[in-house]
Amino acid sequence: MTLRFSVTDVPGPRRDLVGYGSAPPVVQWPGGAKIAVNIAVNAEEGSEVSFASGDGRNEGLGEIPYGMSAEYRDLCVESIYEYGARAGIWRLLRLFEEYRLRTTFFAAAVALERNREVAEWIGRGGHEVCSHGWRWEEPWLLSRDEEREHIQAAIASFEHTVGARPVGWYCRYGPSVHTRELLVEEGGFVYDSDSYADDLPYYVSVGGARHLVVPYTMVYNDVKFAMPPGMSSPTDFFDVCRRGLDELLREGRGGHPKMMSIGLHPRWVGQAGRTSALREFIEHALGESDVWFTTREEIARFWLAEHPDVPVR
Repeated sequence: MTLRFSVTDVPGPRRDLVGYGSAPPVVQWPGGAKIAVNIAVNAEEGSEVSFASGDGRNEGLGEIPYGMSAEYRDLCVESIYEYGARAGIWRLLRLFEEYRLRTTFFAAAVALERNREVAEWIGRGGHEVCSHGWRWEEPWLLSRDEEREHIQAAIASFEHTVGARPVGWYCRYGPSVHTRELLVEEGGFVYDSDSYADDLPYYVSVGGARHLVVPYTMVYNDVKFAMPPGMSSPTDFFDVCRRGLDELLREGRGGHPKMMSIGLHPRWVGQAGRTSALREFIEHALGESDVWFTTREEIARFWLAEHPDVPVR
């Protein structure tokens, strides 16, 4: 008997388990950097699922060691999200200002509508706003037309609060099988980050058009403070980020430069004891002469300009 593996044709992008393989592009980041580091701040607070927003249920991941029955409004969990918007975000913004770092904000449109002062600071600090959706939502539960409407609503919202439309997109819970097609159809998007598949940007084909993906990661991400088993302390967070940077730098200095994403949430890493670990990482990275702190938009535009002919995977 001969076994054969079949591939089923399903809606959405095809899987690619090969990628760049043994011959990734030879990258020369600006200034001779051997690694491009992007800090991505998930500015979501105020757009999460809540009774106050008419959702009829509470959002999870609140660092409260019990689960209130879904029929009741959980004011404690709500206050943890409020901490991110009221205090944590400002600690991070001032930290970035201290070290003159420009970052990417994965911002939910509704979150910035409800905190205009933060939106203004993001713009003044030269940070990039990458759309994190109109609000927290599961796009796969929307029809294609509904998802298109939400994408357009997010663009209009950012134009109003930040003064510019986003050129990047990253879904909060993950994309639907239609998301990437809708972004290309809408136009104006330079990249999306709805992938965890690589350490370098790559092109995909969407309806016959070349589209750039700047992948993200959940490894160097403070979400693990709230998702056990995971990091139990700020020391753990610093250690895994430092180890990742050092190993990627070793690869870069050996001829294969990569990128690294540090994912943050104001309600988690915005707590002072955890911010101290982020500060340690920033100082460690700045102590190396060949680290490029940058935005995802800059990485995307660099890739489009310097690696336009990399084959579509």
